[in-house]
Amino acid sequence: MTARAIAHVDMDAFYASIEQRDRPQLRGRPVVVGADPRGRGVVSAASYEARRFGVKSAMPIGRAARLCPQAAFLPVDMEKYCRVSAQIMAILGDFSPVVEVVSVDEAFVDLTGTERLFGSGVEAVRHIRVRIREEIGLTASAGLAANTFVAKVASDLGKPDGLIVVEPGREAAFLAPLGVERIWGVGRVTAGALAALGVMTIGQLQRLPREHLARRFGRHGEYLHDLAFGRDDRALAPLVPAKSIGAEATFAVDCQDRATLLDTLRAQAERVARELRSERLAAARVTLKLRFADFRTLTRRHTGDPTQDGLEIFRRAVALLERERLVQPVRLIGVSAGGLGPEAAGQLPLLDPGIVRRERVARAVDALAARFGDEAVVPATLLGRRRSRRRRPEL
Repeated sequence: MTARAIAHVDMDAFYASIEQRDRPQLRGRPVVVGADPRGRGVVSAASYEARRFGVKSAMPIGRAARLCPQAAFLPVDMEKYCRVSAQIMAILGDFSPVVEVVSVDEAFVDLTGTERLFGSGVEAVRHIRVRIREEIGLTASAGLAANTFVAKVASDLGKPDGLIVVEPGREAAFLAPLGVERIWGVGRVTAGALAALGVMTIGQLQRLPREHLARRFGRHGEYLHDLAFGRDDRALAPLVPAKSIGAEATFAVDCQDRATLLDTLRAQAERVARELRSERLAAARVTLKLRFADFRTLTRRHTGDPTQDGLEIFRRAVALLERERLVQPVRLIGVSAGGLGPEAAGQLPLLDPGIVRRERVARAVDALAARFGDEAVVPATLLGRRRSRRRRPEL
């Protein structure tokens, strides 16, 4: 049987690279994309120049500012990044009908059987990288192998702007010198358990009998044994719909003010609802997320009739919030919509004319927001907060 040709294409420092592309004065300089460095959010992306100072994604933004105070700190512009992502995914789609989008900046591409159109898998990946560089102005790292796991490991090792090819039959030798943390599903706990067995590298894991791993880790042990040898027959899953759509915010100062919590939830609910409508989806499940001053995090969920109405999402989130005794200040609050399905799947709009009217208004607001920006029209309850923000002096 002919081996598959699976490519993993991963953009290099995606958000930061887009900002450097669009702002020539930042090229070659450390760039950090994320929260305000004076606040308490996190790093979303760091250029390779910033990474040399130890700045990493998901790091507290304040620590990043201490490690690299000379960096340019920029806010996240998700709308722009998604536009660029769509352009990149369109290029990948020109090379194969089977593209599995993993995130906004990476995807798997099944190049099996495309040789007559684009040459060998290696030639196809080279063409992909050239097109991304010439048409988008960004660099991508890539790995090419017979399966998704090995292709992903290869692209990681090729960063930045590299291409690593693992020939069929060479998977075990390629993986052997790498740490066991490279294996999918090996986190801190499993790595510690393997270290207790004297296993630090994938090569050492390869030498353990499959039966021994199965006794120690159950079915997960068999899975580890397969991946250690580079065996992964999972088929790509193109066009996987989102499982949830959400928004969250970390407060600059831990919040105890109920009005502020409600205002934040209201704005988040509208943002989530707008995205649902843009994707022509409705959500049956609303989830409230709270993180307290001691970093304890809780989530509470409500399932009901499918909705894409911001006010209804807000009401469900508030009902969940009111069930909690907020004995500590809140560090982070967020709301997400899950249980997604096609819009108009529920019966509630047939029974409640108010919801129908709100949906029509929401569609009109969406059109205004698309033309003039998200701040063009906001719920009246948020006007006071927006005006107070505008009155604050610039720092």
